[in-house]
Amino acid sequence: MSWKLANFARLDPALKNRRIKGASHGSKADEVVWDEFKDDWDTLAFESQRLLAQFLRVPPVDLFPEMTIPEGLTRETTVKIRVNQGFFRAAVLAAYNSRCCMTGLAIPALLTASHIVPWAADAKNRTNPCNGLCLNAIHDRAFDSGLLTVGPDYRIIVSKRLKEQGARDGGLARKLFSYYDGRRITLPDRFIPDPEFLKYHNERRFENI
Repeated sequence: MSWKLANFARLDPALKNRRIKGASHGSKADEVVWDEFKDDWDTLAFESQRLLAQFLRVPPVDLFPEMTIPEGLTRETTVKIRVNQGFFRAAVLAAYNSRCCMTGLAIPALLTASHIVPWAADAKNRTNPCNGLCLNAIHDRAFDSGLLTVGPDYRIIVSKRLKEQGARDGGLARKLFSYYDGRRITLPDRFIPDPEFLKYHNERRFENI
């Protein structure tokens, strides 16, 4: 299994950028599988979890009992969304070793797999772990609200509003947010955030006011 993963590693552009080559030889079948799934994370996520559930002899939805979704959807859609959301969270937290990439907080119950490009804005990359950041609940809310962002150079950018609040409230917001302004996030072991997704968040979600 580890050797097969090394075969796939040689095809991953993010790993190539980090000068991680993977196995030097691989089959044509590896390339076919990679090309089939690299641009279709929803299918990859659900199929991988379906096979895991089959192996464990449980319904796929039971793999992620903590995941909840809005009502009013068909059962088939509900199951797929819940499984894919669970896959996304598990993949992102595992990539960051269950640590907030901004603060280093390592309490899984307080961590969120934050979408860089929102779930509703890009169906193609909803379950792509490269579209995720592992953040604690407070910084996730600030990121989702556009009060802070991460640049394509992986440096944190804090909005003027949060900086001004830090100057007024005796330092709490300064400790929570301004302290991290300009610092680089801790990059994951795999599934490095795509700079294009971060650029989207900078330009479309961040409100530097």
